[in-house]
Amino acid sequence: MDIANFSLEILAFLFLIGVLAGFLDTLVGGGGLLAVPALLLSGIPPIYVLGTNKFQGSMGTGIATFLLFRKKKLDLQSVKNLMIASFIGSVIGGIIVQFVDTEILSFVIPIVLVIIAIYFIVSPKPRVINSSSNSDKRFESYAVPGVGFYDGMFGPGAGSFFVMTGVMLKKLEIIQATILAKPLNFASNIAGLIVFFIFGHIAFIVGLVMMLGQFIGSFVGTHYLLKANPKVIRVLIVISSLGMLAKYVDSLI
Repeated sequence: MDIANFSLEILAFLFLIGVLAGFLDTLVGGGGLLAVPALLLSGIPPIYVLGTNKFQGSMGTGIATFLLFRKKKLDLQSVKNLMIASFIGSVIGGIIVQFVDTEILSFVIPIVLVIIAIYFIVSPKPRVINSSSNSDKRFESYAVPGVGFYDGMFGPGAGSFFVMTGVMLKKLEIIQATILAKPLNFASNIAGLIVFFIFGHIAFIVGLVMMLGQFIGSFVGTHYLLKANPKVIRVLIVISSLGMLAKYVDSLI
């Protein structure tokens, strides 16, 4: 999409949303719940919204994954198959959404975001349950490609879903599940990004502006990681997300 389609005010707004999304993602996740409504409000067609969100959101998961591998918190051999499963699921989801009518997406995306927002604020902290011999198989064969599929089609909340299924099915501690979720989320982001790029559904200027904001927000967020109240931040994310969605829906009526 052409830079002429966007005023400096819109670009400044999206940059600030990128900063805030990066900041919040570092603390409790959920940055996509802000980025997607903001992109919708800016007047970008829904299919471009999904692609641009993949583009700008890939920076956070990419940096986190790189640092985890560099610090030897992850081993490539142990996560390789899971990343491939996430990648394949996301490719399938990304391809399917390319053929969904734009008017349908304008209706479906807000509904999905509202559902994810409600889940984001009311979901209980995952608990480890009794292990079973099929836990790893179900996680790798169904949960990972399933979440990847969702990420390829829509995206917001995918990181939280990877964490939740890692605890429930793979029997990981919450910190371990969070670490594992990063490369899986990165794989699904990159897969979706590739699909949207091939179909030409990315607003690159907007994505770069928000990507810069994501970088700044993530950097600042690391300094507040232990000072914030996660529950309060979740409530603020949901209120902001629903507020922007309400404005978007009002503009369609």
